[in-house]
Amino acid sequence: MFGSTIINQRQHVGLQKLSALAGVTHSSLGPSKNYKFIQDETSGESSLVCSCFRLLENLEPTCAVGQLVNETIRAHQKVYHSGSGCLLFLAGAWSRAALECLQRGISVAHIISAMSEGMDMCLDVCRKNSISTASLCAASQDSDHDLPKKPVAGASQVSSHLRTTTGLTRKTHNTSGQRKIKLTHSRHFCEAKSEYVSAAPRPPSQDSKYVDIACIAGTVSHGCVDAMNLAVEASRMQSKNSDQDVSCSTFDVAKVMTCVLPGLPEEHACVLPGCVVLLSAEQASVAQRLKQQHLKVALINGDLSDKYRHLGFNRPAGLGRVTEKLDLGSLSKEEEWMENVLTSLLTLNVNLILVSGVASEKLIQHCYTQHILVVEKMKDSVLKAFASATGAVPVTYATQLTKHCVGTGTQVAVWRDHQSSVAVNISTNSNTGLVTVILTSCVYGKLQALEDRFWACAYRLHHALKDGALLPGAGGIEMLCVRHLQKHSREKNGDSVQQNKAGRAGNPYSDVVLRLMADGLIDYVSTVMVNTGRWSKVKAWTAVSRQLQDSNGVLGVGAKCSKLFLEAETEDSAISSVMKSSEASAVEVYDNLSVKLEVWRKALDLVLLVLQTDAEVITGIDHTTVGVQANLMLL
Repeated sequence: MFGSTIINQRQHVGLQKLSALAGVTHSSLGPSKNYKFIQDETSGESSLVCSCFRLLENLEPTCAVGQLVNETIRAHQKVYHSGSGCLLFLAGAWSRAALECLQRGISVAHIISAMSEGMDMCLDVCRKNSISTASLCAASQDSDHDLPKKPVAGASQVSSHLRTTTGLTRKTHNTSGQRKIKLTHSRHFCEAKSEYVSAAPRPPSQDSKYVDIACIAGTVSHGCVDAMNLAVEASRMQSKNSDQDVSCSTFDVAKVMTCVLPGLPEEHACVLPGCVVLLSAEQASVAQRLKQQHLKVALINGDLSDKYRHLGFNRPAGLGRVTEKLDLGSLSKEEEWMENVLTSLLTLNVNLILVSGVASEKLIQHCYTQHILVVEKMKDSVLKAFASATGAVPVTYATQLTKHCVGTGTQVAVWRDHQSSVAVNISTNSNTGLVTVILTSCVYGKLQALEDRFWACAYRLHHALKDGALLPGAGGIEMLCVRHLQKHSREKNGDSVQQNKAGRAGNPYSDVVLRLMADGLIDYVSTVMVNTGRWSKVKAWTAVSRQLQDSNGVLGVGAKCSKLFLEAETEDSAISSVMKSSEASAVEVYDNLSVKLEVWRKALDLVLLVLQTDAEVITGIDHTTVGVQANLMLL
């Protein structure tokens, strides 16, 4: 039996592929990210990337594990816009831990049980050490007092409502005290919306008036100061337009847009109220004609095309309609549809059409001749904002338009002529809360990275305000979890000896698995330290291990570890003194609570899914075995 186990564990190819794929993310961790060129050998085209998400997007892995990873990262990035590198790194680190366990002859069931237990421990550490944003801002206003370490009031209640968006429903504690995992969606690891945190009851705080957005933004900027400044300015502009107190407001990222202008220096980036879009020269000519007019607007939720059908509509393939009278001279279906739409638009005096999808090129050309401006690829939240401000009713098909669906009170203004395109600002008489961040760069290849960086900052600020809590950053919370896992590993080792002597059943391998999970977190922190350019891998690992050994208190290890990122082993005393003088700011680095929890959960779910899939492929499943369903992820 043991020999067969050794042979089988060598065939856990999925875990090996997951570990190998995670290796590409190492250089994209932490605030010090390096740009990379990725070239397609077939076409010769290249892309400039500096994030895990864009790297995977350009690699396009073809194996099953690669596709699963790609879908997981895409779904996570769509909701959170940050943490993808950490997710994949930890998935790789914990997949190596699982492989190590298999090499030691530990069964899949014991690995899943112990890793799930370790994750519950880490989530509990996060709940107990989260810091309220109100307390953080209050502490920043009084430099004579240390940062409070008290947990958020009701933090355990908040975290208990943070449900994973990986499509995996969990029971944190069952009758055996272990977490069960059941897979309900095997391909798409995401819910339809990201506002699940808002369902968590946030206890009223008398200190809420002290929450300063600029203060919170500084703690979660993670080195992207310029991008975070744009996010803060967008938040302030929203609050100013909505007559809210900026210190108490939230940041509605759904009403934020980006407009990219190549060719201008990066310092020309700015924030404008309204909806700024780039239009072609032909579109701009229509906009010039419509400026300073009060326009009537129609909103199309979908594609503006005769072939578009709403979600869920399935047209039978290969079927045609035979008419009783064949008129070869009649109009085609597309032309007939176009004629009906144009007639409706002219009858309703529509000047502006906002489309969430794409529009038919032929219809756009006909609209231009009638001085009707068509703007494509608008966010759903933008359509909702215009609907609220103008009274327009979004429709799925243009043929559904009536006078009750058309809104009024919209203006179009040309903001800037830029190269071959024109930036136009679309606004309304009443406030919509829409703001547009203008991003610029002389290097065209950097524009995508600058846009990604802004959205990462915007969403970090959004989640910080929404959660009302933050976690110690710069590796602090990871080291708290490492300390906790190592402590329980030693306790489990002692308990295992006692249980064996007493003849009681239990998981005899928990100590090994917990220790390996802790090593994965140490590997993550040390890798981020290496990416600062001031540490080698060996020195970083040694420094972290020394801090863990020297720390007597659990709370102290997080603060000590956060200082490691600004300590440089250099012979240049001037550089060293500057770095040590800024050590205090290292403690002021924080991570998002909801994002961190979701990243860790997704990483472990990915490992356990691949682990069990490998095991099922290798050994098969005997569904008649008693208790087998309790340890399976049901596809």
